[in-house]
Amino acid sequence: MGIVLNQSLKNTIITYFGFGIGAINTLYLYPIFLGATFYALTNYVLSAANIIMPILAFGMQNTLVKYYSQYNTEEERSRFLSFTVLFPLLLCIPVGLLGLFFYNDITTYLSKVNPIVKDYIWLIPFIGLCMGYFEIFYAWARVHMHSVFGNFIKEVGLRLFSLFALIGVYYDLITIIEFVYVTAGLYFLAFIVTMFYAFYLKKPKFQFAIPENTKDILVYTFFIILSGSVATLLLDLDKIMLNQYIKIENIAYYSVATYIASVIAVPSRAMHQITYPITAKLMHENKYVELNDLYKKTSINLQVVGGFVLLCILVNINQLYVLVPEEYGGGVTIVFMIGISKYFDLVLGNNNAIIFNSKYYRMVLFLGLFLVFLTVSLNMFFIPRFGITGAAVATLLSITLYSLAKLLFVVKRMHLYPFTKQTIYSLLITILLFLAFYFWEFPFYPIIAIGIKSAIVGLIYLYVNYKFVISVEINQVVDTLLKKIR
Repeated sequence: MGIVLNQSLKNTIITYFGFGIGAINTLYLYPIFLGATFYALTNYVLSAANIIMPILAFGMQNTLVKYYSQYNTEEERSRFLSFTVLFPLLLCIPVGLLGLFFYNDITTYLSKVNPIVKDYIWLIPFIGLCMGYFEIFYAWARVHMHSVFGNFIKEVGLRLFSLFALIGVYYDLITIIEFVYVTAGLYFLAFIVTMFYAFYLKKPKFQFAIPENTKDILVYTFFIILSGSVATLLLDLDKIMLNQYIKIENIAYYSVATYIASVIAVPSRAMHQITYPITAKLMHENKYVELNDLYKKTSINLQVVGGFVLLCILVNINQLYVLVPEEYGGGVTIVFMIGISKYFDLVLGNNNAIIFNSKYYRMVLFLGLFLVFLTVSLNMFFIPRFGITGAAVATLLSITLYSLAKLLFVVKRMHLYPFTKQTIYSLLITILLFLAFYFWEFPFYPIIAIGIKSAIVGLIYLYVNYKFVISVEINQVVDTLLKKIR
């Protein structure tokens, strides 16, 4: 766990720093500088681009991680890297032509409730392609055990330059319409910078040749495209469907709540950048004892860190919503529902990496497709009746069922178990501290009150977890820090 803990810690710090910038953007700058309509429009375009990204990247970011360690010679690796970069370009040509042919039909359908989105539909595939190639070159860096720089670009760079662009809107350097196009340009810039960094790590020797195991790669990639589409649909489909039923401003209100809840998933995102290639290597070498040990460690470490984040959010949520404009204030219930679903997914550790690198990935795909159908059905039922709260209910049910199904699949089929008695202790600590602090409000300015309560909760949470040795690895980190301080 040395390299895992080292890079995971760096990635966690970077990601939380990025989320701090994102919080400033989401809770203040977007609502005030852009207004609900263009904030919602920007979110809609980015969510739609994220949904089509796995198709435009042809799943090569996952394929690269799975197969790279299986090649023994430099020649084979160069051929494989060339294939992962060039092959998606060939596929984008027919997809692009198909999109052009049906462009009017697509734009008419997507803008029937909110006509404002019609002029920006073309940005969706452009941003989606930039996202896809960013992920491919980021995977290129990750297989060489360099996950920090790409994570910095993704989590900090994009949000920081968005903040600069929002300041530009405030000072009339750009208009709110131009801001949407600037956002698209930032994703293009992120892709270019990451590409050159990947080339710096491993100088490319592009070859117009295909790997010997191309059939296996393409079969795996096809299923990964669908699996990746399932995962992104479960994350972003709610915002797309809100556009089809209610006014676009509601996407802005919903986005603030889901952004707050998404902070819970940061430790998982940070750790998975480095555990994914390690999981692939262990599975390729059939080291299932070590894999099961890694599974348990990632589960409890993420539960402890994620539980702390969830706790701090939920005990401060009422004060946090005092800081946002009044029209955004109906999202407390949404934060609870989305937050709980993400916490459950967090506790599963490197579950996704195990499934995607196993021989059973095809079976999980069919389960995922069923859950997408379920998600669409639930959104169609709940959104017209309950608006943005209905979308949160649909997301909670969908993600929880999907996470539970993946857990049962790994346990039953592969006999790998993420939970220990520490899992129960960690859950009890989080619940008890929530009950102790949720109803206790400090009579100060919200930011001061949030800071004081978070500090008290954090100290108690850290002490109790350390005292009961909930996570051995986290205790080791604390011991190391204490020694340095002494």
